[in-house]
Order: sequence, then C-alpha cells, then structure tokens
Amino acid sequence: MKAFVAFDKAALAAGAIPVEYKELMAIAVVLTTQCPYCIEIHSDKARGMGASDQEISEVVMIAAALRAGAAITHGTHTIKGA
Repeated sequence: MKAFVAFDKAALAAGAIPVEYKELMAIAVVLTTQCPYCIEIHSDKARGMGASDQEISEVVMIAAALRAGAAITHGTHTIKGA
C-alpha cells in the first residue's frame, strides 16, 4: 500500500503537465472506471486547484465520448461475422 501511495503521488505531482490538468485527466479516467470514491476525490482536488464547472463539464463529455466510442468500435466485432 505504501508503494502504491508513493506511485500515486508521483504520477499526480507537478511535471511537464500541470497538476490541475492531471486532476482533470484523472476525472476522465475515473468516470470511465466508475469509482465513486475516486470521482469525489479527484473532482474535489481539481476544484481546489481552480478547475471550473465548465472545465469539469467538458471532461465529462470527453469521458462520455470515449466510452461511447469504445462501445461502438467493440460493437463492430459483434456483427463482424454476420
């Protein structure tokens, strides 16, 4: 657990990508994995760093588009043999 916490902190630390952007990316990921605890944690962190409701709303749309896109592309496999 200690190793995971250290990894998590390192992954979300400031670097080439600003921390606020990393938190917005984290929101997109947790919306696709659908972890309610992570949604709350990363939404709160992003807001605490100044992310606006509009930015978070756009992230929601990105996650929805990618998730729906995956369903469409995977769906082609269901009709491939038809």
